[in-house]
Amino acid sequence: MSTTAWIVLGLLVVLVLYVAATYNGLVAMRQRVNQAFADIDVQLKQRHDLIPNLVETVKGYATHERTTLEAVVAARNRAITAQGPDQQVAAENQLTGALRQLFALSEAYPDLKANTNFQQLQSELSDIENKLAAARRFFNNAVSEYNAAIQQLPAALFAASLGFHEKPFFDVGEEARPTLEQAPQVKF
Repeated sequence: MSTTAWIVLGLLVVLVLYVAATYNGLVAMRQRVNQAFADIDVQLKQRHDLIPNLVETVKGYATHERTTLEAVVAARNRAITAQGPDQQVAAENQLTGALRQLFALSEAYPDLKANTNFQQLQSELSDIENKLAAARRFFNNAVSEYNAAIQQLPAALFAASLGFHEKPFFDVGEEARPTLEQAPQVKF
């Protein structure tokens, strides 16, 4: 073999090794995104499991607040059955809004607010919300790194053809932001 052939062969080997290393890096990032989303799912399941107990506790004190309680239960059911990140984000935003309304009720019912069971459930839910916020930040960071990696050269040349596609962020969305940022209103 001539020197030129060895150089071409060497360049091909280096190119193949570089593509393999880039591919493996993208696979690792995609797995990190999937694992981060699974962590969010765990927190959401804990949140969903806590809500029926919270609703039952509030029912005993605020029986005429049926629409608020039904809204929380309906939002929970939509959140449980949501498929994929986009549907989950929308359903979780509705659930968060419904829970805010539920907690606003406790201000109108001093006995409920003083109930130790309600306080414990509220504390547990607050803890889950904090963990969920941390899981969302981790997920969004992993998605950001992954999306950047598949858009940068040289990975951008072959990432899409190898099945690497952009992932959506787990965000509250612009339409839900004003609802979540303003204080809930309770009317009797």
